[in-house]
Amino acid sequence: MATPREIRRRIRSVRNTAQITRAMEMVAAARMRRAQERVRSARPYATQIRAMIAALSDLGAAVDVSQFPLLQHRPVKKAQLILVTADRGLAGALNSNVIRRALRFIHEDAGVPVEMVAIGRKGRDFFARVGQNMTAEFTHLGPAPTMDQIRPAITLAINDFIEGRVDAVYVVYTRFINTLQQQPEVLQILPIEAPSDLAESERVRDFIFEPSPEAVLQALLPRYVEIQLYQALLESIASEESARMVAMRNATDNARELIDDLTLTLNKARQAQITREVSEIAAGAAALGG
Repeated sequence: MATPREIRRRIRSVRNTAQITRAMEMVAAARMRRAQERVRSARPYATQIRAMIAALSDLGAAVDVSQFPLLQHRPVKKAQLILVTADRGLAGALNSNVIRRALRFIHEDAGVPVEMVAIGRKGRDFFARVGQNMTAEFTHLGPAPTMDQIRPAITLAINDFIEGRVDAVYVVYTRFINTLQQQPEVLQILPIEAPSDLAESERVRDFIFEPSPEAVLQALLPRYVEIQLYQALLESIASEESARMVAMRNATDNARELIDDLTLTLNKARQAQITREVSEIAAGAAALGG
């Protein structure tokens, strides 16, 4: 059995760890609230731009889609996968879950060669270790990335698709559902498909397009790709902070339970030591009396 001094040292160490994880939990909670606000703020814009794309697609023959490269479907011979992960760990199974989803897409769903674009250090490090072909990487975007920070990734995907280097572009990210639930998902962003899952109340059919539907569509399509990737990034950040908050809370609770167990062990060790000392004193007194 460990000595009381060793047990006290372990208790101090675990207590210090609990203080650190508690502080990290509070920081993650504050960041999570801000990330959730950014997600909620971006969703109305994403909904409206989806409604406009749906309205333009409803025009049917009035718009010649052949003049818009981002709408053109062709046989997929090579795909590009944009993987959105965190730059840091200590977020439970968040990063491993989204990486597993990306691996399943590469080996099972895609059916064609896949090149990677990594957003986040964890995904980049993993696929660099396994030797996956990686076109570009974007890391250290911070807890509140701007559109300008991710625009290079969007430009890369659009140019690769238009120039024919890839025939489809997908994003693997973690969708934020609530504080305790985050779900890895695959989203196709190129070629653009007209939204078909909009509710009837979300569809707006009385748009007036100036100077023409074609001109509006030409300007709108790149913005649509941008908002899809940006929304995926915001969802991933909110998921990351939520997962980190829960992980740090669990770590703090486990540390407190360990402190209780160690305190009980310390009390038993002290009791055993006192009993032994009393026995030694009694034996010594008996020997002197004899």
